[in-house]
Amino acid sequence: MKIYTRGGDDGTTSLMGGRRLPKFDIRVEAYGTVDELIAWLGLIRCREEASKLDAELIYLQGQLMCAAAALATDPDNPPKRKVIPEESSIERLEKLIDELEETIPKLDSFILPGGGDTASYCHIARCVCRRAERAVVHLASSEDVPSIVTRLLNRTSDFLFVLARYLAYKSENEEVKWIY
Repeated sequence: MKIYTRGGDDGTTSLMGGRRLPKFDIRVEAYGTVDELIAWLGLIRCREEASKLDAELIYLQGQLMCAAAALATDPDNPPKRKVIPEESSIERLEKLIDELEETIPKLDSFILPGGGDTASYCHIARCVCRRAERAVVHLASSEDVPSIVTRLLNRTSDFLFVLARYLAYKSENEEVKWIY
């Protein structure tokens, strides 16, 4: 199978189900931003500091792939077997967040993103995640979107914030408080 189809040369793309949309459509923006988030998680996984969490990060990437697939599916022509994230992914993320938070100092102020390279990648991924969430919420205001997708993105951004703090702490990089 060739990687190029030439189908998108006119500025449109196909949803699963066949319908074509302009590449600037909010649905395409939503699943494209989730795809960008998945790539950032791949970069984080490549960092030695995050190697202890590799299995969890791979699982999260898989669940986000399911979210992207759900967003890339034509709601008017869905396949017989829908692809959506697992409900248990939310609880799994919450448990991981709680475990990581137990190992780091309590937060008593806002912090500036930083804390070393890998922690900074987590902060960037968190911002991409929030952008994806905004696009999904925008899409959900006019079209049907499985609620698990929004919940997964919301919890993922929480996880990435805590992961950034955890990695900064473990690598002994100071978190800079925001002074205003």
